Amino acid sequence: MEKLKMHSSDFTEENIKKLAELFPNCVTEEKDDKGDIRKSIDFDLLRQELSKNIIEGPRERYHLDWPGKRDALLTANAPIAKTLRPCRKESVDFNKTQNLFIEGDNLDALKLLQENYLGKIKMIYIDPPYNTGNDFVYEDDFAENTEEFLKKSNQKDEAGNRLVANTESNGRFHSDWLSMMYPRLKLARNLLKDDGVIFISINDGEVANLRKICDEIFGEQNFIAILNWHKKTQPSFLSKEISNVKEYILFYKKTSDLISTKGGLTDINKHVEMINISNNVSDRTIRKENAIIKDNKYYGNLKAGIYGKGVLKIELIEDVKIFRGKPDKDLKLIGKFKWTQEKMNKSFNEGDTYYIKNTSSLRPTVDRVNKIANIKPLIDLLSKKINPEIPTNTDATNELKILFKGISPMDYPKPSKLISYLIESICFGEKYPLILDFFAGSATTAHAVMQLNAGDGGNRKFIMVQLPELCDEKSEAFKAGYETIAEIGKERTRRAGKKIKEENALTALNLDIGFRVLKVDSSNMQDVYYNPDDYSQDLLSKMADNIKPDRTDEDLLFQVLLDWGVDLSLPVSKENVAGNKVFFVSDNALVACFAKNGEITEDFCHELAKREPLRVVFRDSGFKDDSMKINVEQIFKLKSPHTEIKTI
Repeated sequence: MEKLKMHSSDFTEENIKKLAELFPNCVTEEKDDKGDIRKSIDFDLLRQELSKNIIEGPRERYHLDWPGKRDALLTANAPIAKTLRPCRKESVDFNKTQNLFIEGDNLDALKLLQENYLGKIKMIYIDPPYNTGNDFVYEDDFAENTEEFLKKSNQKDEAGNRLVANTESNGRFHSDWLSMMYPRLKLARNLLKDDGVIFISINDGEVANLRKICDEIFGEQNFIAILNWHKKTQPSFLSKEISNVKEYILFYKKTSDLISTKGGLTDINKHVEMINISNNVSDRTIRKENAIIKDNKYYGNLKAGIYGKGVLKIELIEDVKIFRGKPDKDLKLIGKFKWTQEKMNKSFNEGDTYYIKNTSSLRPTVDRVNKIANIKPLIDLLSKKINPEIPTNTDATNELKILFKGISPMDYPKPSKLISYLIESICFGEKYPLILDFFAGSATTAHAVMQLNAGDGGNRKFIMVQLPELCDEKSEAFKAGYETIAEIGKERTRRAGKKIKEENALTALNLDIGFRVLKVDSSNMQDVYYNPDDYSQDLLSKMADNIKPDRTDEDLLFQVLLDWGVDLSLPVSKENVAGNKVFFVSDNALVACFAKNGEITEDFCHELAKREPLRVVFRDSGFKDDSMKINVEQIFKLKSPHTEIKTI
């Protein structure tokens, strides 16, 4: 029976596995500091395999470098022994909601989410510190090796110790900011779907550096645009220097081909003419199921031959009969088509309709599904001119004041409508797009998601991540009773959700305005679980239970979900089965029993196996002895052979 590893992914090990698949001859073994044998890469052999492409030594090459970059890469790859602990009392509609609010260091959170949300996020929006000299950056720790990093990560640290002021007098002013951003963006890219995108707000100070590291992480070919947001309508008259009223939003996609946007950045109009005078003549086939000739009342025959005149003429290869506007066979045409056959085939599968409204020319127009014409928010943001319809900083502050009864608990917030523009441009035509913001602040993104869902009946879901950064004791927020930025974000989400539902009482009855609060914490497992060599046999015998005494069964459940890569927003229910408390995640997706005093019996396991769960997890100390463990495996093999069983 396999044990769960109970820590985040080790990306160094994952990279070694990938290289081993490509270059098995370069895999070797070596002894670590403790004398244990482990796999590693022979870089001398790897250099031989890549000899034409290796750049070594001081040879000139184009790249961005800074003091601490290598350490930042180590930080991104090293595993951590941490977990997410559920907090029901701060959540809203914990059992049913599909939204998450994660409180803690976003680097830890991004690592913990790698198994569960790898390649599942449609859109990321972040508004990170701008490095103005007056704000803070994360002070990330790293170690010589992953074992030390893993051990150190299991030590609880207060959030306040994770932030340091980054003043302009700091000799590594830009370097420290880049070292903070690099590992977070690297991990964030893993979470994006192939057709996913990221938007990053920034100002003049670091926009050039940010674009360079994004080019490196996402690929220069995946840069789409730098959008403009006018944070105010006119510059400050008191400024002694040139005052910029704009901020920027960097826009990248994950892969080069799989992206559609509203707003004119790609060809996504609702009605698309298929013939283009500048294209080459080629043959195309229009599937009969997707074609409509004139209308559904039209009957007639189309003879093979030339239709239309001049350079836009079209040739029909075979005769076609039309019955109520539908052809009896596929239309085989020759002309100057705009789309390739491959793109047309994809369009057919998506359900697009190809209209031929004039039988004298046979020029087809495509009516594309899930494409809404004349909504162009990204064009508005590409413009350098001030657009009065796009809110400013002042509008965002007023929006918060309405929610918080006259106070604005955050400085320089973003307006929810700005984020709505971005979401609406990307997340159309999908059933459950997932939006992530790991510099959540006052949770503007959560507000925008709920507002959009209320307006169009959408099912967008959000994941917010925010460090419990302490509020300034002189701030309005602190005086109003909010000790941390995370508290402001949670309260804003509660108030915004309530307000949206009240304003849309008839149309938003089933609107999800809840969120499940999860807090980053040290692992639920005792240190001995990760470092058994540090303990004597006498001490181990006294520590039969490897779980920390202050942790609940629900804490254990969520660490299991993390380790097994199960969606953290799935519904959770509890039942009593044969005298034991059992958690059921999304019915039978995962079943967990954390009985700890030899309470797992054969009768109990027979009852569980009848339900044929996909996964089952038990606590090691729940088995009376090893023979009981073996019996349990045999029971599931007989009654539910597809069930995967693990222990902690």
